[in-house]
Amino acid sequence: MRARVCSKVGCAREAVSTLTYDYADQMAAIGPLGAAGDPHAHDLCAMHTERLSVPRGWVVVRHETLQT
Repeated sequence: MRARVCSKVGCAREAVSTLTYDYADQMAAIGPLGAAGDPHAHDLCAMHTERLSVPRGWVVVRHETLQT
């Protein structure tokens, strides 16, 4: 199975998280890599996940995975 890559233009790193936006609530949610094929989601590599910024007044919700 082929690894998914980061959605950022010019980035070829492997995706590790999925970002979605809720424009009505001015919220961005980022969490574990989601199911492929969602046209409203953006896959991000580790670097772009850490560097995520949103417009002033927006809230970022980070869903952390459970580590065993």
